[in-house]
Amino acid sequence: MALPFTVSDRESDPQDMDDLLGWVGLNHLANAYPPQLSGGERQRAALARAVIVDPDVILADEPTGNVDWEMSLRILTLLVELNKMGKTILVATHDLNLIRQAKAQIQARVLRIAKHRVQLAGADL
Repeated sequence: MALPFTVSDRESDPQDMDDLLGWVGLNHLANAYPPQLSGGERQRAALARAVIVDPDVILADEPTGNVDWEMSLRILTLLVELNKMGKTILVATHDLNLIRQAKAQIQARVLRIAKHRVQLAGADL
């Protein structure tokens, strides 16, 4: 039987971590160290860690930049669910398909940087 572990001054159930690692496709690497992980695996581990810590805001810089489309959709689903739970999710990405997929699932405010200015993206996204 696994013992509870402490994250951010609160106890967590090890099953929660196992479930989350499974969701991001890292169960087989649960005992790996960061240098043993690829770039995409590190990104997914960082996202899992952020979820377990339970922050109010998640800043995700190219969270799907080093993963395939199927895993991109899984990560997006996780971020959408966190948003529905009241978390603020900020995603920086160049992936227009990911932006379109997110906008199809939730009401999202999309900003872009053009000509050195932050602009509200139009309906063309």
